[in-house]
Amino acid sequence: MKNGGVVLINIRVAVLLTVIAGFLFSACGYRFAGGGDLPSSVKKISVSVLENKTAESGIENIITNDLIYEFTRNGKVVEKKDNADAHLTGTIESVNDEAISHRGDHSSQERRVNVVLDLKLTGKDGKIIWSAKGIASDQAFTVLTDKMATENEKRSAITVLSKRLAEKVYNRLTDNF
Repeated sequence: MKNGGVVLINIRVAVLLTVIAGFLFSACGYRFAGGGDLPSSVKKISVSVLENKTAESGIENIITNDLIYEFTRNGKVVEKKDNADAHLTGTIESVNDEAISHRGDHSSQERRVNVVLDLKLTGKDGKIIWSAKGIASDQAFTVLTDKMATENEKRSAITVLSKRLAEKVYNRLTDNF
């Protein structure tokens, strides 16, 4: 009977310590990045098609659509410019790709595409609320023997990095530091 009582007390102490630890860790301020609000109490935003300063045709539509999707997916209202509290605009400054592994002296086996954006969020009054230059992301792709197939691989890599860029922009815009 005596040993059973000690075990029961140890279990109660362990449960109590676990509950206390739970309270401590839940109040320590950890949160996911980008979990806050848009800056300056902006509730509704509009997103313009990004200006494409590169030779990569159609990339402006891919990235703009991913930006709109990311804001909508996270419960931020995306509106027409007239109904929005702020307007997100920007440019695709560069799209570059470089070899990252080689088959021989003169042929690539794998390349990496890198995209760089400059963005700004402007209020209805025309004042800049938020801006960021040099937001970048990259993605590797396989170089195939067929040039058209390699271009398709590059396009797929751009699609992947576009989603990553949209997440990065959303997180930076909604970080409440």
